[in-house]
Amino acid sequence: MNTILLVSSGATLVLGLAFGYFLRKSIAQKQAQSIEAQIEHKLNAASTEAKEILIEAKTNAVKILEEAKREEKETQVRFLKTEERLSRREEQIASQLADFKKREDDLGQKIENVKQIRVKLETLEKEQSESLERTAQLTQAQAKDELFKIVEKNHSDDLFKKIQKLEFSGKEDLEKKARDILAAAIQRYAGSHAAELTTTTLTLPSDDLKGKIIGKEGRNIRTLERLTGVEIIIDETPETLMISGFDPVRRQIAKIALEKLMVDGRIQPARIEETVEKAKEEITTKIKEAGDQACYECAVTGIDPRLSYLLGRLKYRTSYGQNVLLHSVEMAHIAGIMAKELGADVGAAKMGALFHDIGKAVDHEVSGTHVEIGRNILKKFNVKEEVIEAMQSHHEEYPYATLESRIVQAADAISGGRPGARRDTAELFLKRLEDLEKIANSFPGVEKSYAIAAGRDLRVFVKSTEIDDLGAKRMARDIALRIEQEMQYPGEIKINVIRETRIIEYAR
Repeated sequence: MNTILLVSSGATLVLGLAFGYFLRKSIAQKQAQSIEAQIEHKLNAASTEAKEILIEAKTNAVKILEEAKREEKETQVRFLKTEERLSRREEQIASQLADFKKREDDLGQKIENVKQIRVKLETLEKEQSESLERTAQLTQAQAKDELFKIVEKNHSDDLFKKIQKLEFSGKEDLEKKARDILAAAIQRYAGSHAAELTTTTLTLPSDDLKGKIIGKEGRNIRTLERLTGVEIIIDETPETLMISGFDPVRRQIAKIALEKLMVDGRIQPARIEETVEKAKEEITTKIKEAGDQACYECAVTGIDPRLSYLLGRLKYRTSYGQNVLLHSVEMAHIAGIMAKELGADVGAAKMGALFHDIGKAVDHEVSGTHVEIGRNILKKFNVKEEVIEAMQSHHEEYPYATLESRIVQAADAISGGRPGARRDTAELFLKRLEDLEKIANSFPGVEKSYAIAAGRDLRVFVKSTEIDDLGAKRMARDIALRIEQEMQYPGEIKINVIRETRIIEYAR
């Protein structure tokens, strides 16, 4: 019984396995047929899409080809038209060249004819001149000199009067106009012009401070000199010490530091270092404020702050006792007024006047004249060329390039030449007087000369037997030219050549 059951179970199992196999195979076949159908469908769709794309590509290619043929045809038409225009232009140019060639040949022939005529004229002129020289037994130059001498001898009075008339007729109107402009400029700017001197003397409250300033074994004074870069001179003068140095800013720093130390009373190396640093900060602030204030007062804007700082340094610089910064500001106002009256560039004139002495801010540190140094400084800070041209001629080191340069020079002469504006030392004053008289006495026919009115008036007495009126006029002009070339002076110098004829007779 068990055997039958086992056989029956095995048979059932075998049948089940066989049925499962065939069922799975049937399902697999159906799935394979379905995938093949899908693949075939996709292939058909792709084939159809490829045909459509091919048809569309062929259509586009035909359109592109037709468009290219049309553009080629249009380009060919334009090319033919351009070629036709160029051909006509070549024909015109060839015609013009032929015309120019013909004119050139005609001009060449005319030039040759003119040269021949000129040679003939020169030959005739030479023959005529030689004939006249043979007749007069004088060369042309000798005859010319002789004629001038006779005319000058016989008509010297007439010539002198005509020269004076020509000079006065033209000068009167110009001088009147110039006087009006200068008077208006000076009147409209009525600024202070009191002379200043660089302060090198410091007054002490008492002589006891001299010992404190010197310090033990000179430590304090050495520290102060080392930090400020100046020399402090303490002598037997009561309650006074001297500050010596080439740099005016350093002198001012030393002066401020000493004043603070005297107020504080604690004078020692550490305190000196602290005070000097504070004095440097204070002087830097004052310099910057002075430069900004000068630019603001003169309505000069848009400049580099470093250039404004250099301008402020001129507050501690003097020229013949005149403060250079105040002199520059005064010049800027005068130049602006004159430029407006003359129709010149007011901005360039004012800025050129304000910065005309900017080189003096560093001329003790940089070699060269203050004009050349100033030009280089203004170029470094990209200042306009018309401003540089306006400032560079105020000492006539450069030619007057513009009207503004003459205005700046005139403003410099007005500001520096006003009574009381500058103060010369006795040595310079006497030397200028001696130089003026020396130049005048170097001319032949001068009897004596005197420089008067602080060197602004030169009186020259000539010998009447050797110098006539025309010669006196010529001598005055020559002396003025010599003075302009050989001397430097503020303002102007008036030259008076005096010719006196005295006839003495005695009745006995």
